[in-house]
Amino acid sequence: MLKVFRRIRKKSIADKKVSNYLLYAIGEIVLVVIGILIALAIDNANQQSIKREKEQIYLMGLRDEFETSQTKLKELISFNRQSYEDSKKILVYMVDPENLPNEQELANLLYNALAFDISFNPNNSLLMEMINSGSLKDIANPRLRILLTNWISNIEDISKQEMMLANERDKILDMFRSEENSIKTLYDLTGVSDELGIPPSSDRTSNRNLLMSKEFENNMLMFILTSIKTETVHYNPLMQSIDEILKTIDSEINP
Repeated sequence: MLKVFRRIRKKSIADKKVSNYLLYAIGEIVLVVIGILIALAIDNANQQSIKREKEQIYLMGLRDEFETSQTKLKELISFNRQSYEDSKKILVYMVDPENLPNEQELANLLYNALAFDISFNPNNSLLMEMINSGSLKDIANPRLRILLTNWISNIEDISKQEMMLANERDKILDMFRSEENSIKTLYDLTGVSDELGIPPSSDRTSNRNLLMSKEFENNMLMFILTSIKTETVHYNPLMQSIDEILKTIDSEINP
């Protein structure tokens, strides 16, 4: 097409038809511009395709991470609930001194209530990599970008709450450092001594006197309150956030 315009242009110049020359010169320019625009459109389409493929890879990776985090959080909620439910059982015995548990039952309740650290450790490696590299902008859905950004701040808030819970738990455990109570008795009766390869004590110190201690009762009450608040105010909303993130991710992944 350009060759045709050039021949016409040369002929127009030879015939001194300036108006025709200008017309065909403009036609040449228009064709060049159209060609450039087409090339840019093709390049832009290729870039968008590459970006979309990259986004799909990120979305599938994020889905795997949040599904794993969802499983972890469900297990953690279960552990935390068992912890404060067994703590509440101990308090029930404290208000009924005539019906105290035997040493074995008390040891089992104390172990289930206090033996496990309550700490959420989500899988955030891909998300943190995306944030640090600026790749979060590759996620097209603005709502999902907001959810992912809020997720990090939510995790930080939960870590602070878990530190408060650990502090309340430690106050109870510190009572076993005194002469009046025995962590060794607790270990012997729950099988921890066997796991550690420690011989059982021949003369065990009873921990039932804890059930008469106002300090122990106060510490247990604070521990129970903090445990329940950790679940209702932090873990449950976080689970809802995970559900929404996964639902939004699924809606963005190509079938």
